[in-house]
Amino acid sequence: MKSLFANSRRKSLFAVISNVLTLWVLTGIQLSLAEPPSMEEMWEIIQQQQELITELKARLDNTDQRVTVNEVKVEEATEEVEAAAEAFETAQTSGGGSSSWADRTTVGGYGELHYNNLSDNNDTVGGDNSLDRVDFHRFVLYFGHEFNDGIRFFSELELEHAVSGDGEDGEVELEQAWIEMDINDNHRFRAGLDILPIGIINVTHEPNTFYGVERNSVEKEIIPSTWWEAGLGLNGELAPGWNYDIVAHGGLISPTIGSSTLRPRSGRSKVSEADDQDIAFTGRLRYTGMPGLEVGLSGQYQSDMTGTADTFDVDATLFEGHIDYKHASGFGLRALYARWDIDAPTGITFTQDNLDGWYVEPAYRFKAPGFIPGEIGVFTRYAEWDARGQGTVPDGTYVQYESWNVGTNWWPHPNVAFKFDYQNESGDDRAKVISDGFNLGLGYEF
Repeated sequence: MKSLFANSRRKSLFAVISNVLTLWVLTGIQLSLAEPPSMEEMWEIIQQQQELITELKARLDNTDQRVTVNEVKVEEATEEVEAAAEAFETAQTSGGGSSSWADRTTVGGYGELHYNNLSDNNDTVGGDNSLDRVDFHRFVLYFGHEFNDGIRFFSELELEHAVSGDGEDGEVELEQAWIEMDINDNHRFRAGLDILPIGIINVTHEPNTFYGVERNSVEKEIIPSTWWEAGLGLNGELAPGWNYDIVAHGGLISPTIGSSTLRPRSGRSKVSEADDQDIAFTGRLRYTGMPGLEVGLSGQYQSDMTGTADTFDVDATLFEGHIDYKHASGFGLRALYARWDIDAPTGITFTQDNLDGWYVEPAYRFKAPGFIPGEIGVFTRYAEWDARGQGTVPDGTYVQYESWNVGTNWWPHPNVAFKFDYQNESGDDRAKVISDGFNLGLGYEF
């Protein structure tokens, strides 16, 4: 705006000079064409010119005054706009204002529908456990909110198996509900109910992010996903590409008798009136400095994985390492190893001092051909893991299983996946269920 007023002033000055020059030129031309004027005529011409100059100068002074007034008004208006913008930004940051809550609140979720057609190839132990089942396995809603730029909330509410209540198969579970606060640009403090930072699927378990209809058995039985606890901790970036998590949280309350003796999966309290938990500690270090690559190492220590209500102190340590790689060409590879080392005292029937499992999963993802939208991926997975014994297996005895899975995912959209896989499972004669067959699934995330 100032440049416009400056241009206006220059135009006015130019007009004055032009008029004066024009008068002089015309006067000169008239004098050159006529006889030289007399002294009286020359004086009259000079007076006319002086009057014209005085008039033009008055107009210029008036223009300058208007320009100055307008410049002041523009500066005042600019200051008012800047003050209003600053006040609005302050209100947003402090959480005030009617629109702030909606702008800082997010809703999302995921879900997965499964069809399992599996034959039990070991029906002499525990009867026939074949499956021909349709199940809306999970329906999950996320709710998140930013109180300001440095404090945020996140939650995950899940309904399993479609129907929950007395006599029903389903459950309603609160899997996450935590507050996170920034310490600085690289480090954060988190407290509440949170997923433990172990493995691949335990942290990122949305169905469109992994191959296969069901979550793999290693990350269900050994880790065991999905595993959440109440706790507090720190997370952040140590250096470019290097991230860490440290959490102090409630521990397992694993059974000390029966077929699930010291089974980690059976020890999850799910933070539901979780009495007698002993404190546990989990740490994770990840490298993500290369596009498409994640390498992670996790460790956990529990001084008593059976809780504090009994007379046993069962010292347990969990170690996990994994690689998750996705190349731009479409090639992908996942591999994971997890192991529990358990120090079971006399009095607990436990025939081995460790539980472990591992898998390797190569895959290839490519653009769907022709008129088919989205992308298609194919994969194979080989896995071995320890699981609880049942049937004729003595209490506290674990059986080693192995399986092959092959299948495909179709993503018509990155957040929507149609899945198919075939599985071939084996285990020794003590295994209760050995399942062969195929699975179909639909998963989504938003």
